[in-house]
Amino acid sequence: MNISIDRLKALNSLLIDQKIATLDTLKAELNTQSTMTVYRKLKALGYLSSYSHRGKYYTLKDIAEFDHLGLWSYHSVWFSKYGNLSETTCEFIQSSNAGLSSDELQDILHVEVKQPLLKLYQDKKIDRKKYSGRYIYFSFDSAKRRRQITARKNTQIELDIDLLLEVESMADELKAAIILFFSFLNEKQRRLYAGLEAYRIGYSGDKKIAELLGLDPHTVAKGRKEIFSPALETEGIRKKGGGRKSAEKKPQKSSRK
Repeated sequence: MNISIDRLKALNSLLIDQKIATLDTLKAELNTQSTMTVYRKLKALGYLSSYSHRGKYYTLKDIAEFDHLGLWSYHSVWFSKYGNLSETTCEFIQSSNAGLSSDELQDILHVEVKQPLLKLYQDKKIDRKKYSGRYIYFSFDSAKRRRQITARKNTQIELDIDLLLEVESMADELKAAIILFFSFLNEKQRRLYAGLEAYRIGYSGDKKIAELLGLDPHTVAKGRKEIFSPALETEGIRKKGGGRKSAEKKPQKSSRK
């Protein structure tokens, strides 16, 4: 069998088995130190590089199971059908109905996006405007940008009304009970509780819970991500050896003399 075809099949089998792999793993499978050799094989198979983890991981296009947003995750490594992080960021901004803030886009992509947003803006691939002290990013196309800005203004009005109605309709006793319960929690528990409530609300939940509990929206977003993280389940509640000491039965002294 041709050695080149043999190696190509070996690489294909590895990725089908492991789903994703790093460059070092692929080099080891091909028994080579040449990065270009690996890329040539990957190109022949049709590959994708992750937009998370600095593009460290690779998979095949046939393996990725993209969701309705065009994203796919395996073991918390994220891939996009649109390409790398910059390309994916640009696509989501261009196709958004009302533009996106960095926090909103980060919630969608599950990675930090401030740097690619700034670079795209500097390269005049997207535009931005400041609303309520934060930047909202829009398409660079003037017609599409006008539609997005109009939709953003309408959306903001609706969000403000919804928040006002929720807070006003909440009974004073319930608000007092929530605040009292919240005060008994430690810092981490407060963050996780706020994140859970924000997730329950859904869209704009971070902002609403942050205002209700007097927290930074970033703190709420962090708690929301933590509470659904697999790592949280493995931390446990107590450290090994914690808790009440087990009672040991002491031998009774004889009453006889």
